[in-house]
Amino acid sequence: MLRIFVNRVEELNILEQRYQSNQPEFLIIYGRRRIGKTEIIKQFAKDKTHFYFLARKEPIQLEIDRFKNKFAEKFNIYLEKTTDFQNLFQQIIKKIHLSKKFIFIIDEFPFLIESYKPIPSIFQHIWDETLKDKNIFLILCGSSVGMMETQVLGYKSPLYGRRTGQLKIQPMKINHLKEFLPHYTTEKLLQTYGAVGGIPFYLREFNSKKSFIENIQNTFFNKSNILHQEAEILLKEELREPNTYLNILKAIIDGATKLSEISSKSLVDITNINKYIAVLEQLKLVKKEYPITQPFKKRNFIYKIDDNYFKFWLSYVYPYKEEIEEEPESVVEIVKADYPSYMGHIFEEISRLMIRKLTKIEFIRTGKWWYKDKEIDLVALNEHTKEIMFFECKWKKLGYQQCLKILEELQEKAGFVEWFNEQRQEHYGVIAKKIENKEDLRKEGFLVYDLEDFDKQNLSK
Repeated sequence: MLRIFVNRVEELNILEQRYQSNQPEFLIIYGRRRIGKTEIIKQFAKDKTHFYFLARKEPIQLEIDRFKNKFAEKFNIYLEKTTDFQNLFQQIIKKIHLSKKFIFIIDEFPFLIESYKPIPSIFQHIWDETLKDKNIFLILCGSSVGMMETQVLGYKSPLYGRRTGQLKIQPMKINHLKEFLPHYTTEKLLQTYGAVGGIPFYLREFNSKKSFIENIQNTFFNKSNILHQEAEILLKEELREPNTYLNILKAIIDGATKLSEISSKSLVDITNINKYIAVLEQLKLVKKEYPITQPFKKRNFIYKIDDNYFKFWLSYVYPYKEEIEEEPESVVEIVKADYPSYMGHIFEEISRLMIRKLTKIEFIRTGKWWYKDKEIDLVALNEHTKEIMFFECKWKKLGYQQCLKILEELQEKAGFVEWFNEQRQEHYGVIAKKIENKEDLRKEGFLVYDLEDFDKQNLSK
């Protein structure tokens, strides 16, 4: 059976250190849905005295009653009916043993805020007046990243300054995908990453004894599988106008990268498009990308989808709903034909994530570069040493002569990059699925890597 907690050692250690501290702890845990927050918390708390409460979008009085009843039942104590969370915590503190640190876990805390806006202020008072001097570990957890960052962690929040720490749960890193899919080669692992990213819940839907295409058929193209409609479910849970946001996301995936283009393709008025994009940025579904050598404050940026599951779903599920309903095999053929092109953009992202391990060269920033009609897939910079690396990334097999041509064109484009032009030390390279005669190219001073080099970083071993 698949292990539930793949490489969550760091997160569990942080929680354990907080638990073992000699002071009360108030920790905020957050991250996108399906990323494994609840599993991490439950694994940490399973052998400790704790109370776990999963909030719902219910009237606040019903939530207080449910909290009271569940706590009383679990610890076999009597609690008086109350209309106030603060009074409820005061009752609880008087009746529980605190010789060992007691853990309160409130999951999906944003649901309580949606039910009753003053909840952050109420929990500020609960912490200040009831819990902060007790042997308590309070954990507030949430999946609505935007709400957690503004209404819980933000400096305008009543809870600002109360927490003793925060933990944002991140997707799994590429080199841990093998633990979910032990029979997959590096190529298949990267194809899977292109479809679902590093989200544990989604990775568990794949079976490494089946091919990548078979897994796509059994998940994205299977109406009974969560991956088939998860994107729409998430948007409906988070947003009031899910169809408008879907139109914006589809416009971006179809190539609209500037506000005016997105507005035109999505049929959202240009005067309103900014507010919709801002919400998608908060949800970490969309991001701005700047040329690597340009300061972030300038306006020369493009919008991109920032979630691989949404990228795949918007590319191959949303546009083909009718075909998936009537003849899913036809969409499978579309994926087979188009996926190498789709993976070209994904491979640029993967290469950026892997470049430090591959080159062993110190640098500070990585990113894409473009200017007018010229574009370089990956540039790595070190302002201190004035070193700059230029890479082209190709999801294909390349021969020696093909690489030389790519490198020649890369050197020509690099001449347009304005960055310490008279002082910099330049490196040039290619990253591809397979490169023939790599050693010959390396002898000529080029940095060339393929999936065999990824394997050496334990990606598939």
